Amino acid sequence: MIITGASSGIGLALAHELAKNGANLVLGARQFVRLCEIAHDLEKQYGIEAVAVQCDVSREDDCKHLVDQAILTFKRIDVLINNAGISMRALFRDLDLAVLKQLMDVNFWGAIYCTKYALPQLIHNGGSVVGISSIAGYRGLPGRTGYSASKFALNGFMESLRVENLKNKLHVLVACPGFTASNIRNTALNKEGQQFGETSMEEEKMMTAEQVAEEVVKAILKRKRTLILTAQGKLAVWMNKLLPAWVDKQVFKLFAKEKNPLIK
Repeated sequence: MIITGASSGIGLALAHELAKNGANLVLGARQFVRLCEIAHDLEKQYGIEAVAVQCDVSREDDCKHLVDQAILTFKRIDVLINNAGISMRALFRDLDLAVLKQLMDVNFWGAIYCTKYALPQLIHNGGSVVGISSIAGYRGLPGRTGYSASKFALNGFMESLRVENLKNKLHVLVACPGFTASNIRNTALNKEGQQFGETSMEEEKMMTAEQVAEEVVKAILKRKRTLILTAQGKLAVWMNKLLPAWVDKQVFKLFAKEKNPLIK
């Protein structure tokens, strides 16, 4: 199994949850030293085999190398989890367009590259390709234009991929957590492309990364097509279909309450 963005947050939680279930893992992330420590800990704690591969998913060659290492080590790929992602927090009118490009390079193109190279193995083995998307992939969020755009794109890609492969054994899962307590808001990019270094929301009230990982693994085992987490997330998706103008107002109110709000 391959997990991108495995050095922290949901990716790290997924590594532990899958290892707990006996899966051998190939972990991809940019922080190689940290990744090696995680791989060692997983092997020691769960008795599985874990391989760390330095990988910047915005680089096609890195993604190909990640997949090649998985095949070289384990001779097969059964699950690819496209988890690597970054966020942002800035109004579109203020930001440097390079920020949007960086979001698309990581959140969208990273999944495209990894899936492209892993796909023959996944089809052959009747495996699963998973996209860790977001409620922001169903509902545009203010101050997150690049993030929402990248997740909408990911959702569209995964849906198309699923239909293309209806006649074979490939399983395609789009997993959409709601707000999750992780490092993603601390590392979110501002209008100049620099990391904020702090969260703008109440992390303690959010679903934990471990809870998300547990639900994603269950969905993989059950070969679900879509996973939408939290009552708030499910409500947002359904109400957005029924009453989109009303949801516009509710989303505005919600984000107007965040720390140092961008909209008022």
